[in-house]
Amino acid sequence: MDNLIARVAGAADITPEVARKAVALIGDFIQREAPEDAVRDLFEKAPAFPAIIASSTQTGGEGMGGGLKGLMGVSAGAMGGGGLMALGAELMGLGLGMEQIQTVGKEVFAYAREAAGDQVVGEISASIPGLSQFI
Repeated sequence: MDNLIARVAGAADITPEVARKAVALIGDFIQREAPEDAVRDLFEKAPAFPAIIASSTQTGGEGMGGGLKGLMGVSAGAMGGGGLMALGAELMGLGLGMEQIQTVGKEVFAYAREAAGDQVVGEISASIPGLSQFI
């Protein structure tokens, strides 16, 4: 877990605290938006993700049931405020600029690819419109 935080912090030139929050937001987003089987595979092979999500007090879907999160993601996306745009806004709320957000995304997904493989990451990327440009 600490290796991923240090990796993200170093690459994006941010503090470990901000890196932890950013990784937690991205992990929570994946958990809410990606297919359950792919998320399960990722979290089993990359246990840092669920550990970081659990250790963070600031994640986008905290406290919501899976059905409600999915419904809100779909309806908010239809109105232009959900999905990646909402995640981007949350990451900017941490003080990250666009270049840092892209760097964080690339590092998080590089770690995911190393841990879970191309197939799992490809399934996640294919299921979330626009995600491929950030990984």
